[in-house]
Amino acid sequence: MLLSLLLLILAPGRQPAGALPKALLLLEPPWSTFFKGETVTLICKDHRLVAWESVSWYHNGNLLKRQPGELEIKKSGYYSCKTQRSSRSDPVYVGFLTDWLTLQASHPVFEGDPVVLRCRGKKEEDIMEKTYYRNGEEITSDGHYKSNITVYPPFDDDSYHCTASREYFWSERTETSKPVKIQVQELFPTPELTASPSQPIEGSPMTLKCETWLPPQTSRFRLQFCFFKERQALGFGWSNSPELHIPTVWSEDSASYWCQARATTSRIMKTSPGFQIHVQRVSVSGVSLETEPPVGQLIEGEDLVLICSAAEGTGTVTFSWHREGSVRSLGRVTQRALSAELRIASVREQDAGRYYCAADNTDGPILSKRVRITLRIPALPPVLTLRAPGAQAVEGDVVELRCEAQRGSPPILYQFYHENIPLGNSLAPSGGGASFNLSLTAEHSGNYSCEADNSLGVQRSEAVPLSVRVPVSHPVFTFKPAVAQAVVGDVVELRCEAQRGSPPILYWFYHENVILGNTSAPFGGGASFNLSLTTEHSGNYSCGADNGLGAQHSEAVSLSITGRSMNKVTQITVGVFGWLLSMLGLAAAAALVGHVRPQGRPGVAAAGAPRGNPNEHQEPSWSGPSRTGPQWPMHSEPAALMELQPVYSNVIPGDDSLVYSQIRSGQHTEVCSPRTHKEAEEPAVIYSEVKMEHPDGPAGKDWKDAAEGYENVPGISLALDH
Repeated sequence: MLLSLLLLILAPGRQPAGALPKALLLLEPPWSTFFKGETVTLICKDHRLVAWESVSWYHNGNLLKRQPGELEIKKSGYYSCKTQRSSRSDPVYVGFLTDWLTLQASHPVFEGDPVVLRCRGKKEEDIMEKTYYRNGEEITSDGHYKSNITVYPPFDDDSYHCTASREYFWSERTETSKPVKIQVQELFPTPELTASPSQPIEGSPMTLKCETWLPPQTSRFRLQFCFFKERQALGFGWSNSPELHIPTVWSEDSASYWCQARATTSRIMKTSPGFQIHVQRVSVSGVSLETEPPVGQLIEGEDLVLICSAAEGTGTVTFSWHREGSVRSLGRVTQRALSAELRIASVREQDAGRYYCAADNTDGPILSKRVRITLRIPALPPVLTLRAPGAQAVEGDVVELRCEAQRGSPPILYQFYHENIPLGNSLAPSGGGASFNLSLTAEHSGNYSCEADNSLGVQRSEAVPLSVRVPVSHPVFTFKPAVAQAVVGDVVELRCEAQRGSPPILYWFYHENVILGNTSAPFGGGASFNLSLTTEHSGNYSCGADNGLGAQHSEAVSLSITGRSMNKVTQITVGVFGWLLSMLGLAAAAALVGHVRPQGRPGVAAAGAPRGNPNEHQEPSWSGPSRTGPQWPMHSEPAALMELQPVYSNVIPGDDSLVYSQIRSGQHTEVCSPRTHKEAEEPAVIYSEVKMEHPDGPAGKDWKDAAEGYENVPGISLALDH
């Protein structure tokens, strides 16, 4: 009797749209039948991974248990499984046989896949030869060590079995397996076409979807899709996406649509049934008219845009625009849209009136409400005027800023500026001008302007300059150098400066409220006045500042003048006179030395010259008045010495290349090094310069002779040493 064993996997049933993908039940080992007593492991796999969470296991349609991971079985029957991410799998029959020989087939088998057949006996070592049959005809026979064959591709109606010859005691016996029919699983189900929305409205988008799927274990394959409208391919032909998006459909797009799916690296291609799609048309309704710019904001000279819109309606719509009182339409346009525009260029005052529009998509025109169009006039550039209390704007005054545009629709907002910085604003609700009061400070000098704005464009005036005059502050009087006492003959700088005040500023200088003089500061700041002091200049000093906005007087500053000082002219005169006397003295001394000195013998004293201590000297035979520098007080001395006090007016201090000859002295005749004017406690001496060479120079050999040539001059050796 021929027994048929339905192997493994039935063709999967079609799933409803939106349902979870089916789980897949796998066997380990991956064969169809087993010998009784063997164990088989069931593995449940969803559309992504092997399910390790809670799995529902079924046997012959009944819930067997809930167990995560895998399940081991030893009992024949139909098994299925279900995970949390998938629906219930198709049933798989697993058989455990008591026969001596069985034919096993690989699991699972999909369209286009080869099938591996294995003839297996309970005692493989007793089998000498195996033979495979398809539909009763021998396919091939293998030796003992090659018991598997591959059938490619199998057919659903084919029946397979195998035989094996084995040793049976002292003879040979042939065993035959039960016949097996292999049912091939679909690689993917026949696709179905769906549309979203299924009944689209004219003018709206639509998405087509070709629904099918590949089992998880066929990941080596990929599906491609193609969509058709009647016999016309849509989009770009074959695509990897199962969806096709159509941005807009119209009434003429109503037709029958279908799709195809094919597996890559395979010749399997399947076609969906046709799907009829009817695109619905909606009548025009909710027609309205809008303007750009909005109503009430249209400016004379601008373009007016009339926008006619319909809230609903599909297909081709005809729009028209009309002005109340006019028979002819202003314009007409037909298009697939729910709005259209009409532009009127450079509107004028006579274009004002009531407007409306109409829309029609073959069901009759629908009219909009009337809209009144009015024009607004932009403001002209305003004129800014400044009104001050007097001829000049002075700090502390309140100035009125007046801004006015000669033409413009009210209300007008005026904005006032100082150096482009806003000061404030004022509204003229009925038109005309507006004012702004400003209390002036020194910082308010500069350019002023204003703007006029009636929401139709901002207009700016020309800039108007304003100079704010600042009265001078109380000036500060100082001496330079800053001393409370001075000496007669000194020149003192009188400084007067006001910290604030607009230039030019005229400064007056006073001594005991008697005017000494004045100086102008054309750019502001302070001014100075130089005064050569006399004994009469002791007292209080002050100054005044005036810039035409009111004079201010400083506080008084005292100055005390003591002693007398030789002025520069007197010093120069005495110096010149002393130099002339020195020259005359040198000439007389030279004549005397040449007369008394032996010829060609240096070091011999002149005839009639006194011998002895060179530091001794005689009193000079002339006298003169005592003089001091301008910063040093006079000293009281005996009358004989007062007559012979010289001045160092012809001495160059610090010059080591000069030798001086003493001409007159009040106390001694020895030659000394040059002294400064600060050594006022010693008597003054006048020297005559004698040109000489340095001892280390080419004429150094004459140095000693030159010294000996003045043996009659006391202290010459000291001068030469110096």
